[in-house]
Amino acid sequence: MTEAQRHKEKMQAQQAEHRKRVQAASATERGLVLVYTGEGKGKSSSAFGVIARALGWGQRVGVVQFIKGAWKTGERQFFAKFPDQLDWHTMGEGFTWDTQDLDRDTATAQSAFAQARAMLKSGDYDLLVLDEINIALRCDFLAEDDVIQGLQARAARTSVILTGRDAKAGICDYADLVSEMRAIKHPFDAGIKAVRGIDF
Repeated sequence: MTEAQRHKEKMQAQQAEHRKRVQAASATERGLVLVYTGEGKGKSSSAFGVIARALGWGQRVGVVQFIKGAWKTGERQFFAKFPDQLDWHTMGEGFTWDTQDLDRDTATAQSAFAQARAMLKSGDYDLLVLDEINIALRCDFLAEDDVIQGLQARAARTSVILTGRDAKAGICDYADLVSEMRAIKHPFDAGIKAVRGIDF
């Protein structure tokens, strides 16, 4: 048997196995919960990519940003071009080491989650991104049980993405998908500042 024939047989077997799994899978009647976590860069960026995909299908999207302040970013400027499809709420005040105020940070996160909870229940959204909510949970600004209850009470059509490092175990257990970004190398470690169009 030639190398080309072996390759063809291998691909045919993979194709048959994939088709079998697709046929056995069922279509979901509810939105999914996705978690993007880990110490590596790319968690929010991945969520923004899914937003672009949803907008491409004409879906309605909401974003609630925890922690991150209202600084100017490329994604915010780009997504502002879709006002009829996307509601964006930046409700953080920046890094917690900048505010240095536990009560204020807690109140800010609680306010952001109240906004998120209302959007989750509304039935108006196909996709809702809770950007950096895992950080608010890690810092105990929010209770894990409250967030899970909010996810459970969401409208059936609404999928949710939760981003941020150190996702809580209960959140990961509840989610349909959990992806972890692993840090291998980062330009900041070499003294390179954040780059417009790459980092923000």
